[in-house]
Amino acid sequence: MRIGCLQFAPLVGDIDNNLNRADAVLNKVKPEDLDDLDLLVLPELAFTGYNFESLQQISPFLEPSGSGISSLWARTTALKYNTTVVVGYPEKVDPSPKWPTGPEYYNSAIVVNGDGETVGNYRKSFLYQIDETWALEGRDGFFQGYIPGLGHTALGICMDLNPYRFEAPWHAFEFAFHILEMEANLVIITMSWLTREDSRMFSRMPQEPDMETLTYWVQRLEPLIRNESDDEIIVVFCNRTGMEDDVVYAGTSAVIGIRSGEVNVYGLLGRGVKELLIVDTEDAPFAKMVYRPDGEGSEVGSQKAPHSQKPPGPSDGKSSKASEKPAKPSPRTSPEQSNNSPKDSTAEPKKKQRPIESNNTDSYRT
Repeated sequence: MRIGCLQFAPLVGDIDNNLNRADAVLNKVKPEDLDDLDLLVLPELAFTGYNFESLQQISPFLEPSGSGISSLWARTTALKYNTTVVVGYPEKVDPSPKWPTGPEYYNSAIVVNGDGETVGNYRKSFLYQIDETWALEGRDGFFQGYIPGLGHTALGICMDLNPYRFEAPWHAFEFAFHILEMEANLVIITMSWLTREDSRMFSRMPQEPDMETLTYWVQRLEPLIRNESDDEIIVVFCNRTGMEDDVVYAGTSAVIGIRSGEVNVYGLLGRGVKELLIVDTEDAPFAKMVYRPDGEGSEVGSQKAPHSQKPPGPSDGKSSKASEKPAKPSPRTSPEQSNNSPKDSTAEPKKKQRPIESNNTDSYRT
């Protein structure tokens, strides 16, 4: 499967320029690199920006279900490249004239196939505080469906990866168990996920992935690793980069494969790059993340691939190298956990990453 992750830096409410930013990333790619692309994924609220603090602030940018500017871009791009496109957008649902209620609003993602047809529209199930200022929880649970060309697909949005409202037990693993229950072979997670590192330190190394964040994402998929199935599950983490006010996004979009208790990394972007990551899951992975369940002690890191395997990075030929050091799990998620985090968010940036030898997973909760 050939998968593209479009990582870029949209700004709040800057719709036209955000569309141009996404197009500019695609236009930098050689046309032949986009041939036979099976899937193109964009971040959560890709063209509106994410950090809206009220319904009033986001109201001018709400889009009708499946027919707003984000859906139009998805449809146009899907037809252009004959591929399935996933884009996050703020959805407005107008009720029937006979229904005595006002409109409803959701943090959603639309799925459009290569024929320009809408084959999925998912509404975020787990909201954080900033989502709750304007959006409702999706009523239908996590997305599941069979998408021709992709297979049995699970779709989540950012906070869906976390314990519900940060109140559910860590080991509830709601989204991960959903993946197993529906027997998905493909998982798509569109995101606006923050780094926990200091913004000044973070911006100095834009080409380096935020391994702490990637480690956390993988930890939230622990049931898939423990399952040790011989059938590979491909997971697409499509995050954004850049800043909105004092909010700093983690980038680090990645495509991984989980099979037989192992986590293989097919492609990985840096924290600050604005590029299209393209990987082919038929190719050998360039790195492997080592995972030890907490009952045996925990250590999550990455190992170099053999020298013959070069890590696939941005599709312009540049590469993004995975860290060779174990990475501490991040207690952070999307902007959800920035200024209003229930725990102290002023931790000093780590100077050196160390193996984790604690069995207490509660320390990873926020």
